[in-house]
Amino acid sequence: MNPLVSESLVVCDVAEDLVEKLRKFRFRKETNNAAIIMKIDKDKQLVVLDEEHEGISPDELKDELPERQPRFIVYSYKYQHEDGRVSYPLCFIFSSPVGCKPEQQMMYAGSKNKLVQTAELTKVFEIRNTEDLTEEWLREKLGFFH
Repeated sequence: MNPLVSESLVVCDVAEDLVEKLRKFRFRKETNNAAIIMKIDKDKQLVVLDEEHEGISPDELKDELPERQPRFIVYSYKYQHEDGRVSYPLCFIFSSPVGCKPEQQMMYAGSKNKLVQTAELTKVFEIRNTEDLTEEWLREKLGFFH
């Protein structure tokens, strides 16, 4: 195997319609949890929409994720603070389960930052096992930002 080939990370572009969808998602007025799940179209080398969900809890979201394939998720989460305030942080979650094909993992890893920048997100988390995606985990992660 040529070491140069394995080093070159493929950075996939983000599909135009997805960029628009993410922009609208940032400014949504609804107060429920919602998620945009994205995948990479390997042939087109594009990040594309996989699924959209409204009113979905972290535990339900976990059930939507494939166990052996990476996914990118932008999740609008209703976060109840201990002092009673409510905020709606947008979280970027990179699901990169153990057991994915290495080339698939590389492609997603290489494209993650571009997608995060495109979506202009600051709360970026990674899970290596879909089972880790729970309300408790998310609240703990978000706790570092507040």
